[in-house]
Amino acid sequence: MIDHFRMFAAYNSWANQRIYAAAAALGDEDRRRQTGAAFGSLHGTLNHLLATDRIWMKRFTGEGEAPTTLDAILFEDFEDLTVARVAEDRRIAGWIDGLTAQALDGVFTYTPISIPEPISQPLSPCLAHLFNHQTHHRGQCHMILTSLGQPSVVLDLVFFLRSRKA
Repeated sequence: MIDHFRMFAAYNSWANQRIYAAAAALGDEDRRRQTGAAFGSLHGTLNHLLATDRIWMKRFTGEGEAPTTLDAILFEDFEDLTVARVAEDRRIAGWIDGLTAQALDGVFTYTPISIPEPISQPLSPCLAHLFNHQTHHRGQCHMILTSLGQPSVVLDLVFFLRSRKA
């Protein structure tokens, strides 16, 4: 199971790099254009992904800064956001590398933002949620990018796996 999550951490970083490269091709005005997406714009959605990763990592590890809202704009500047994204992806991968099978089978307690009461859940499914959430919102980023005239970004897990074998 640990190798499964290591694969997802590597995929997550790879897919984020691809989305950020496509976003970099846009000007700041287009990145901030309100598109009707859940977090308004590409910039808002990318910030949401970083915010929620920080929230989950704080829950998992008890360390790091985490916003208190899901729509927090952590970085106004795209370059700063990009640097922070790379650092967070490294943090996630590094933490997963240090996990044991026993830890993955364990339960942890946290307080959700939406329901401010402590709850306990198994770690492994919540870690799966972290990566599933990223995939969901990267799909929204993909839609925003294509609606702004950018070429389609290949984000399929199987493409990632094939590219690693090359």
